[in-house]
Amino acid sequence: MALELIPDHLRRKYEVHEWRHACAILAADFPEEWSDLLVLLDDFRLCESWIASGGGNKSRVADAIDRFLAGRGWREKKFDTAVTVDGVRKDSPTHKVDCFKNRVALEVEWNNKDPFFDRDLNNFRLLFDLRAVSVGVIITRCDHLQDIFNRLGRGSSYGMSTTHMSKLLPRIEGGSGAGCPILVVGISERAYAEDC
Repeated sequence: MALELIPDHLRRKYEVHEWRHACAILAADFPEEWSDLLVLLDDFRLCESWIASGGGNKSRVADAIDRFLAGRGWREKKFDTAVTVDGVRKDSPTHKVDCFKNRVALEVEWNNKDPFFDRDLNNFRLLFDLRAVSVGVIITRCDHLQDIFNRLGRGSSYGMSTTHMSKLLPRIEGGSGAGCPILVVGISERAYAEDC
């Protein structure tokens, strides 16, 4: 595995997993996007205020990541896909990808219902098979952040049926991403900041 391509201080700050050599592919074939991800992870802080106040349609975590990457040319992307059999075209729509740049797709799953992981992984699988995506990245939260949520009185907002690392890893290990190289980053307590 090529996790050693991620600097030590970032591997200490986050819980990181990869499948099918995602880090090596990113570093070698997509150096600009790889650099964007490393700078994002280096700069990111999980602010207490983002947890203490309720969210809206999009969490402040997802919004911060989206805005950072948008400043580097990443965009939300919807793919127009279809299957043609004997001249008959049938649309085969996919879900939008949160952040996309140069064949790298990134999804932020901070506090959604855990079936969103199934949607993301199926999307990565399909788009990889169609040669539209080379690597999928998912940023989610580590399980142990529940202690911080509980301490801030927000534990009930982050239930066991929402998106977090222990809901994602078994899906990927069970083959839900199929052949798509995947990098998973878990936001941990070491990214937490009380004063931002």
